[in-house]
Amino acid sequence: MSKTVTIDPVTRIEGHAKITIMMNDDGSVDEARLHITQFRGFERICEGRPFYEMPSLMARICGICPVSHLVASAKACDALLAVAVPETGARLRRIMNLAQIVQSHSLSFFHLSSPDLLLGMDANPAVRNIMAMVSSHPQAAKDGIALRRFGQHIIELLGGKRIHPAWIVPGGVSAPLTQEHRDEILASIPEAMEAVQRTLAWFKPSLDKFREEISVFANFPTLFMGLVTPGGDLEHYDGRLRFAKPDGTPRIEDVAPERFNEFIGEAVEDWTYLKFPYFLQDGYPDGIYRVGPLARLNMVGRCGTPLADAELAEYRQLSIEERMSSFHYHWARLIEVLYGIERIKEIVTDPDILDTHVRAHAEPNRREGIGVSEAPRGTLMHHYKIDDNGLITWSNLIIATGHNNLAMNKGITQAAKHYISGFDIPEPLLNRVEAVIRTYDPCLSCSTHAFGQMPIQLQMIDRSGTVMKEVTRQ
Repeated sequence: MSKTVTIDPVTRIEGHAKITIMMNDDGSVDEARLHITQFRGFERICEGRPFYEMPSLMARICGICPVSHLVASAKACDALLAVAVPETGARLRRIMNLAQIVQSHSLSFFHLSSPDLLLGMDANPAVRNIMAMVSSHPQAAKDGIALRRFGQHIIELLGGKRIHPAWIVPGGVSAPLTQEHRDEILASIPEAMEAVQRTLAWFKPSLDKFREEISVFANFPTLFMGLVTPGGDLEHYDGRLRFAKPDGTPRIEDVAPERFNEFIGEAVEDWTYLKFPYFLQDGYPDGIYRVGPLARLNMVGRCGTPLADAELAEYRQLSIEERMSSFHYHWARLIEVLYGIERIKEIVTDPDILDTHVRAHAEPNRREGIGVSEAPRGTLMHHYKIDDNGLITWSNLIIATGHNNLAMNKGITQAAKHYISGFDIPEPLLNRVEAVIRTYDPCLSCSTHAFGQMPIQLQMIDRSGTVMKEVTRQ
């Protein structure tokens, strides 16, 4: 290799990462890699803690999507207790999870990606940001704020606070929904509905401007994975796992979520702290699959709400080849935001939603528990083992961003090979390589954690740059 081009940091994502592009002597691209540079190790922190602390502790993994970890962790604890969560408690969990999806998708679409979509991939990077968008496209900025506020406010009403609520607990939720809060949720729905429909109205016609990006932004056949209802419809809280072929038809379906490790393996590379989950039947690294809103919409029969189903039908007018493009994660997010608002309204108008029986109580009845749910970025898996005293002895988490790791690396390689030729690389071309990553909306705080022995190198450096001490572990 005669040159390595580094993008450090990758901008407008949640967490810290860099991209290296390895060039051949003739100026062509050989390979691009996404390096996740942060290290956390939450699974080790859990060991020795009482299992019932897990939901609140796991929520601290991330300030952007704490609810997702609350849900998956609480479901794993439900399995340890071997209890059935009361129906109203499960519905309330669904509401909070949907609110999380709405607010997180809105953050990704409006705050992180819309500067590219509205200002253009070639815009001056000094003004290609959310602040410039506020001036040039004030209505879109207002709609982004309104949609995020809608989701966050529902989380606050249910859980008492917007970030790290402790309301979802083993066995259900800690408090029922009040009439006052239900009315407040219902009153907020019309504004949110108008905002997402207005956004879809300007976004869909804009796709014609991005035909080249659509063709090379991680546009290749992969498997898709996610939860579906027994009838094969969109599901975010419960259901069965489905592995779908590139055309959306099932390859393996009706998999009990607790059997996920029969189908998914995890590999480690020495140049990133983010693991590489892969489909075991195809091996590593061929077992590439995608999760998240694009995967979910590409593999389900329908959403299950009227407006979202109409949007899904329009999305499916695209060819199967075009639906392979990760650029369409943006469109899929907006459809899921619409679905989330519709579904929240449907659940909160059910008379039984005010039932006060929202939690089941028990002692641990099993030594192992697995919880699986759909986070905004895709399928989230929490796996715990406990001792006779209910203390965590082992845990493993597979995060949505990790599921997409193989696809993200292949995607930036595809884009880099398309856009880069020669050693004089204009910034807009590098921005397009970054934008491939932004389509996945990676959450790197969530996705970096320790499992077994992972390579690590720590250096203590003084102000002059001299390495004072170095510790390595293989």
